[in-house]
Amino acid sequence: MSTPLNWGILSTGRIAGVFATGVARCKLGRVVAVGSRTPAAADRFAAAHQVPRAHGSYQALLDDPAVTAVYIATPHPQHLEWIIRAAEAGKHVLCEKPLGLNRAEAMVAAQVCRERNVLLMEAFMYRCHPQTAKLVELVRGGAIGEVRAIQATFSFNAPFNPDSRLWNNALGGGGILDVGCYPVSLSRLVAGAAAGAPFLDPVAVSGAGQLHPETGVDVCAAATLKFPNGIVAQVATGIGVGQDGSARIYGTGGWIHVPSPWIPAGEGAPCSFTLHRAGAAPETVDAATPEHLYGLEADAFAAALVAGAREVPQMSVADTLGNLGTLDQWRAAVGLTYEAEKPANFLHTHARRPLRHRPDAPMTYAAIPGLAQPVARLVMGCDNQTTMPHAAAVWDDYVERGGNAFDTAFVYGAGLQEQLLGQWIRNRGIRGQVVVIGKGAHTPFCTPAGLTEQLLITLDRLQTDHVDMYLMHRDNLDVPVGEFVDVLNEHVAAGRIRTFGGSNWTIARLKAANRYAARRGRQGFQVLSNNFSLARMVAPPWAGCESASDPASRKWLRQSQTPLLAWSSQARGFFTPRAGRDRLEDRELVRCWYADDNFVRRERAEQLAREKGVPMINVAAAYVLAQPFPTFALIGPRQISETADSLGCLAVTLTPREVAWLNLERERR
Repeated sequence: MSTPLNWGILSTGRIAGVFATGVARCKLGRVVAVGSRTPAAADRFAAAHQVPRAHGSYQALLDDPAVTAVYIATPHPQHLEWIIRAAEAGKHVLCEKPLGLNRAEAMVAAQVCRERNVLLMEAFMYRCHPQTAKLVELVRGGAIGEVRAIQATFSFNAPFNPDSRLWNNALGGGGILDVGCYPVSLSRLVAGAAAGAPFLDPVAVSGAGQLHPETGVDVCAAATLKFPNGIVAQVATGIGVGQDGSARIYGTGGWIHVPSPWIPAGEGAPCSFTLHRAGAAPETVDAATPEHLYGLEADAFAAALVAGAREVPQMSVADTLGNLGTLDQWRAAVGLTYEAEKPANFLHTHARRPLRHRPDAPMTYAAIPGLAQPVARLVMGCDNQTTMPHAAAVWDDYVERGGNAFDTAFVYGAGLQEQLLGQWIRNRGIRGQVVVIGKGAHTPFCTPAGLTEQLLITLDRLQTDHVDMYLMHRDNLDVPVGEFVDVLNEHVAAGRIRTFGGSNWTIARLKAANRYAARRGRQGFQVLSNNFSLARMVAPPWAGCESASDPASRKWLRQSQTPLLAWSSQARGFFTPRAGRDRLEDRELVRCWYADDNFVRRERAEQLAREKGVPMINVAAAYVLAQPFPTFALIGPRQISETADSLGCLAVTLTPREVAWLNLERERR
């Protein structure tokens, strides 16, 4: 670097002081400022570590134009808020582990840093030490043959103090997050090295632990991780019991013992581990370095910036997401959910500020008969969120991007999705600002009585007296269509629903329902929610599914101007790199969407995407929204990045000729 990287240290605890010492000994950086919650604490820290400027608040540190990167060393629950604020201030971020309380928080952090174009790294300092690099090199090179098992522990015995960071539930206490993250991280690193990859995520996680009776945090815990290449890792942690804090890797041709994997020595002190090859004397592998442990970490971060990298290779964002996802599973196995993570208590947004539309929110809207409020053209599908932190991360972000419509169903997650959505809406206080779409009467309960029973349960789960739109999730040809029209009108009259329609209904049956309603002066079906996408549905993903992509259906939709809520609007990944004529790994993708005509559509979407400079999936989604009848695309993102990618379609304009050409109806001119 032409000049050293200017660091600001956010917080003044013990680890912040250790990092300041490391930066003072590094090659590529210097500490220029510190921020604390009080001026006195900042002044004391600055004097102790020869820091030029002291700020009496964290925000003042972020406002300092001399600071280029910040090191965040607050207690765990505060990490995400200050990552977000630092990224918004244009500062690169090195955040102490864990990056967040859970994977959802890390996902939020990753997205905001990506959009603000700032570097983000979780501060696992051991990853930057030459000992770790040599360990990976030996495993990858087959020094102990084929790796079979890993054992790793990080544990200590701290006196119980309910107010301390380690034991306090409100501060994210316990062993798993504080130090259990290290053996999980190393296990994933070694499993990846054995497979020639940067890391691997486990395919199965089981565990047990002891929770403190007063604070509920884990006193000690153990877990077994199974990786896709067959490696099994046994990891353990604790804050209430001392254990051997080493790592052992066992292979078919020997084993490796690392006595101090987590805090390896620096500044020239002895540092080594032992390689045991079958039939040979043990070998000492020297890993001593003249550098300071935390100086190595600061230099690794600075070197990535010099190289113009979007990631720090020693600890990528994807690695962090996988690690926290594994810790989530370990905590679930132990039975540890922090009080602040529980649905009724999740009153805060991840950014710790009121929920609002962003000034650059890209969403567009259209009207649906029976609803006073315009509806977002991209509707959030609520069918895959299993925890409130995950649900809130995705749904808050969607609202910030302008979204206001949420689609769920009685059968999703056996009711969990409705419960989470209802609690989230209540927590945010936004019931009057969102359109809630409920679905029920799914086979085999597709009867008027079944519809009523499920609707009442749905309203209870959602904690509301009405849904804005109710869709029958399936049809039942054994029931006269008028009986469904009658019961739906009863619920309209009672104020439980505003408008209604059918999901996976044939157009012939929907037309029959509306003829019946017209004859009796009643409200008819106002919307249809069938599959609709650029790719033809070759086989239904689930029994009883209906598509509206065929010419006859599109003609009727155009003539009637019936709004269509299209599910699988992006053909479930067919327009992403997951699909291809030679990509057969996803059997459901192959079964439901692979056909010669669909691959021609895919090739045309790819060509048009290149011409317009957008991802192919945006062209596929824009096709759905460019129809000559009202369309709304249901999306089911599991990641915030998927929501952001999906919204890119709103900026893509397709002409009628392009729409026809994409669907093989006529050649484009």
